[in-house]
Amino acid sequence: MMRRTTLLTSCTALALAFGATACGGGPVSAGGGKALSGQTVTVAGVWTGSEQKNFQKVLDAFTAKTGAKTQFISTGDNVSTVVGSKIEGGNAPDVVMVPQVGVLQQFAQKGWLKPLSAATGKSVDAGYAPVWKKYGSVGGTLYGLYFKAAHKSTVWYSPDALAQAGVKPPKTYDEMLKAGHTVSDSGLAAFSVAGQDGWTLTDWFENIYLSQAGPAKYDALAAHKLKWTDASVVKALGTLGKLFKDRQLIAGGQKEALNTDFPGSVEKVFGPKPAAGMVYEGDFVAGVAHDQFGKSIGKDANFFPFPPVDGGKAPVVSGGDAAVVLKDGKNTKAGMKLLEYLATPEAAAVWAKAGGFLSPNRKLDLSSYSDDVTRATAKSLVDAGDSVRFDMSDQAPAAFGGTKGAGEWKLLQDFLRDPSDPQGTAAKLEAAAAKAYQD
Repeated sequence: MMRRTTLLTSCTALALAFGATACGGGPVSAGGGKALSGQTVTVAGVWTGSEQKNFQKVLDAFTAKTGAKTQFISTGDNVSTVVGSKIEGGNAPDVVMVPQVGVLQQFAQKGWLKPLSAATGKSVDAGYAPVWKKYGSVGGTLYGLYFKAAHKSTVWYSPDALAQAGVKPPKTYDEMLKAGHTVSDSGLAAFSVAGQDGWTLTDWFENIYLSQAGPAKYDALAAHKLKWTDASVVKALGTLGKLFKDRQLIAGGQKEALNTDFPGSVEKVFGPKPAAGMVYEGDFVAGVAHDQFGKSIGKDANFFPFPPVDGGKAPVVSGGDAAVVLKDGKNTKAGMKLLEYLATPEAAAVWAKAGGFLSPNRKLDLSSYSDDVTRATAKSLVDAGDSVRFDMSDQAPAAFGGTKGAGEWKLLQDFLRDPSDPQGTAAKLEAAAAKAYQD
């Protein structure tokens, strides 16, 4: 399936000057020194380009620490299919970086995974909010270590655009729409919306729903224990629909939004010919703004937290990549040692130095990050603790929550095209969800 995290995080963020590194993480348990010399750990994941290059720096640090060699295999978007075929062919990797809760659960239910070691579990208990252990566990057993995270409750803006409109970062959702109208009156649309990529629309919905309906209903809807026809869903769709149907708020209106992909939505705010003052998406927006358009993060591009809706709490929606160990790998013991290393702040600091990375490990010193904006984003994610909620569509079966042109992605694109019937859209979402969860 097409993975949103792949699409999102493939944008590198901020290769800026690096300050102090984090300390922490002693020798890898039972594998310190060069005890793993002569052994090779194969690691599969979705990363390519600069993400793969930066992760290789982490793997190289593991090699320097233990003597084990590593080999990275890029799976492309469809991790489940690629890994399944490798297992069937007797060529299973030792470790897989899984970018979706639903896929981790699928792997565990198929009996493909080894429970993580006690040493890794101890590091998770000490360094991570319990919610991350929950998302890495199936049936009470810890199978996945969340190494890389995304903060998907950030609204990015051009400081110049807001300053020219006399607008300050808003504190509530209603204030954000009001500020958007002020920005529009000054000559730019308020928001650039990437409607061509259905996953961005699910993220809009999830932030509104988590704040408006609360975490308990969010969890129930994510598990399909609450139907999509519930009044809380209809209400959230109605709130989102007010934005979608307002031509002052969306650059080019609904039609142009449906023809704008994620990188294009960032370009409309931070590119050479700005068409909007703000773009909602995760922390990875900074990577596109910096790497593709040369923006100085914190000066030319900044963010404010996705604001609370209707008196609820400000949402913190996240995504992430979890490391798992396959039973059928040729060197699972060394693979388990790699996860013990990845669980340390020392390992996280390597990628934090390189940029384009957030860690859910609260033991990672924030000074490890290379700039103030990334540092603030990471602090917001870690400080949210157990109130963090994993991307809802990433928790769903792929047929509903993660397939281009189908399920939730398509239905929210249809809703962007015509947001006049939230109740009808909720009914269609429920029908699609019921089929996907049954299958």
